[in-house]
Amino acid sequence: MSSTQHHQLTVKGMSCQHCVKAVTRAIQDKDPQAGVEVTLPEGKVSVATSLDRNTVAALITEEGYEVLS
Repeated sequence: MSSTQHHQLTVKGMSCQHCVKAVTRAIQDKDPQAGVEVTLPEGKVSVATSLDRNTVAALITEEGYEVLS
């Protein structure tokens, strides 16, 4: 089993609870145990997951959001 990694990403384009659910669902579809916390005003997504950062960023991008960092 992979160890848990913690990623902090800045994401552009999230504005509502639908965005939060879409991002959370995309990550948890690949890692059901992932902890996802979205802070809308700052555009921050914090993730505790077994997935690497690039995979998490790609999943968010696939949902239509731009990962800035």
